[in-house]
Amino acid sequence: MGYDDVITHLGEFGPYQKRIYYLLCLPAIVCAFHKLAGVFLLAKPDFRCALPFENGSSYDLPPHLWNLSYPQDEVCVYYDVEYSEEYLNGSLPRSSNATKSCSRYVYDQSKYLNSAVTEWDMVCSRSLLSATSDSLFMLGVLLGSFIFGQMSDKLGRKPTFFASLVLQLIFGVLAAVAPEYFSYTISRMIVGATTSGVFLVAYVIALEMVGSSYRLFAGVAMQMFFSVGFMLTAGFAYFIHDWRWLQIALTLPGLLFICYYWIIPESARWLLLKGRKDEAFVIIEKAAKENRVEIPSEIYEQLVDEVAEKKKQDELTASQPAATVFDLLRFPNLRRKTLLIFFDWFVNSGVYYGLSWNTNNLGGNQLVNFMISGAVEIPGYVLLLFTLNRWGRRSILCGTMMVAGVSLLATIFVPADMNWLIIACAMIGKLAITASYGTIYIFSAEQFPTVVRNVGLGASSMVARVGGILAPYLKLLGEIWRPLPLIICGALSLTAGLLSLLLPETLNKPMPETIEDGENFGKKTEPQESAEVGGSQELAGMLNEKCG
Repeated sequence: MGYDDVITHLGEFGPYQKRIYYLLCLPAIVCAFHKLAGVFLLAKPDFRCALPFENGSSYDLPPHLWNLSYPQDEVCVYYDVEYSEEYLNGSLPRSSNATKSCSRYVYDQSKYLNSAVTEWDMVCSRSLLSATSDSLFMLGVLLGSFIFGQMSDKLGRKPTFFASLVLQLIFGVLAAVAPEYFSYTISRMIVGATTSGVFLVAYVIALEMVGSSYRLFAGVAMQMFFSVGFMLTAGFAYFIHDWRWLQIALTLPGLLFICYYWIIPESARWLLLKGRKDEAFVIIEKAAKENRVEIPSEIYEQLVDEVAEKKKQDELTASQPAATVFDLLRFPNLRRKTLLIFFDWFVNSGVYYGLSWNTNNLGGNQLVNFMISGAVEIPGYVLLLFTLNRWGRRSILCGTMMVAGVSLLATIFVPADMNWLIIACAMIGKLAITASYGTIYIFSAEQFPTVVRNVGLGASSMVARVGGILAPYLKLLGEIWRPLPLIICGALSLTAGLLSLLLPETLNKPMPETIEDGENFGKKTEPQESAEVGGSQELAGMLNEKCG
């Protein structure tokens, strides 16, 4: 007898669960706001050095003045000459090719009124600052997954959700009013940490009340809410052109979730685990009443007995040495699979965020590019719903990563005047890597032995975060050559896709339980035993990795 059997009596996705589930999907939208806001908060428009004779000039210059003032293809320096009237009208030739670094800049305001980049002049020798700010945001996401994950398990899902939500609101506003770069970056890093708390806990509560047969749908549908938030971010940026007001506008919707305190219950599963059975039974009874079902009294008695038994097992387990990541690296076959999985996670995270944050470098209408980049995620997730349990995990993972790699590498051969084709290749790559990201968690969970599964997935998550932390620097490479970030992402995706062919298929295979099982799995042809590997359940973690 288990809590999943209680869910069966309640209805796996009854009216009560649907109401709570869809309410908990909404924080994924705000999570996307904060994750993608940096594209617009740190937008870098065209710019040039302000010339000595200029005072508040516009960005545009007549071509002859441009040639007289700046070296070819260089806007971070200007000619160190006397800009007299005779020189500017062309009657006096330039006496020297010596240049001078900028002391002021003029920005093109046709696309962005301003941004943190233009306010604090994060261009030229200071351009690394903007990428570092985004990188530290992702470091915050990594730290938040540890901090709020531990809080969620020890203090409860509900208090952790509201603590992270309040912090997100406070530091989201502080980022908007930050007077200088350092306070802005620290505030954004804390916001990044809270996205883990807000989304992680909302997701866990939702999935802990849904039946196992609905978890694949529930996980994918919640990810689609993130994609909706992705697209809505472009809508905010379309109407709000000042970066400080944009940050406030993207933060304030979080206020709506304060009212969840009186609507969203604590996880009954967590309450039972902590021995708070009376509180758990009140929640179960409320759900049963709304779903118009009745829970037999003997089920409660069996549930209490099971919780007591599980506590005894946990006490025995606690006395044994804890599993570590080194257990995965001790044996050759398991080590090879583990390193391949780590590389897949690194590539999926790095390429996903690299493509998401690189839309401004694709050319064309930047808002449209950004919105399309979010929209293509939805068919990527729909693909998973129809294929994951039919075609196999390895086929989907390798196939989508190779499609992403080929489409992104194809931009090398696209003529510069066919910008629409570069954008199309980038969006095909984004769709494919989104589907790949949705597959890697399930595939990894089925590869790691049960005794070290949580350790393996935790280590994979950390490696993925490293990819996310490095992704912002890809934007800087686009300043050297616009297709370069796409080429790097494509090469990584193609390499990871091909290497993933070395991993064994896990669909309809029994999951390895011991280290020995994990070492032997994939060494030889496995018997075709039909097993419920719980792929839908394992999709839970993917959302935490990507959205929080």
